[in-house]
Amino acid sequence: MAHVVELTYYPIKGCAGTSPGEALVTPAGLAHDRSFMVVSEEGVFRTQRRDPRLSLIRPEVGAGGERLVLWAPGYEALHVDVDASGARRPVDLFGNPYQGIDQGDTAAAWLSDVLRAPSRLVRVPPEHDRVTDGRTPGTSGYADSCALHMLSRSTLDLLNAKVAERGGSPLPMDRFRPNVVVGGWDEPHTEDRAHRITLGDAELGYAKLAIRCAVTLVDQETGTRDGPEPLRTLAGHRRAAEGGVAYGAKFAVLRPGKVTVGDEVDVQVWGDSEL
Repeated sequence: MAHVVELTYYPIKGCAGTSPGEALVTPAGLAHDRSFMVVSEEGVFRTQRRDPRLSLIRPEVGAGGERLVLWAPGYEALHVDVDASGARRPVDLFGNPYQGIDQGDTAAAWLSDVLRAPSRLVRVPPEHDRVTDGRTPGTSGYADSCALHMLSRSTLDLLNAKVAERGGSPLPMDRFRPNVVVGGWDEPHTEDRAHRITLGDAELGYAKLAIRCAVTLVDQETGTRDGPEPLRTLAGHRRAAEGGVAYGAKFAVLRPGKVTVGDEVDVQVWGDSEL
């Protein structure tokens, strides 16, 4: 039986995640997932593609989202009282214009110090009405695209076997930053074909394959690039029709609800892989 073995939400886009035993699936994904984003002074989002030190920042959400604590090695923890109603400012995410609520100069100074580049912290405003693409449309906060990213253990096991054939070391799951990790699927890449899923009280609809980028080259513990894997190995067997390499699948939320580690992953509708 397939089941949920790990849940992870990433409060700040590009920063470290939190892995609870249970989580609420909202229309935009796991509660608090990518509800904050680090931007340049010009409002352009920061990403591990260019700023791998983002992975060193470990946010903790408290008081139902009203407080945020930021941790990073060698820095004092910063406590932020979250502003959810302040003035909006324009932000840029992959060239698309959105709005963000700036979280103040103290948070900006702390982030600028850790990242070694002038930075601001913004929060998704309540009226955020982003529409995501794919076979099943949905919404999300500041995620790259869809609400939820799913990956299975068997998919990672296959990749690590292929990496080992090239003389490489196994890669941890956190290189791929999934929201939901599934165990019990014997066949790798089963998530590609699971087009309608229930897990816990929630229901998900398949949107598209996850196209991978240079973030997968970043060691999430050290904040440094550690390539060329996994992109070198993935290029040999996971080339997507539209370009790039595909690994994992993205889902939209059809029905919100609570999900707990250990919940059965029940596939209601199967389909062909888009690969």
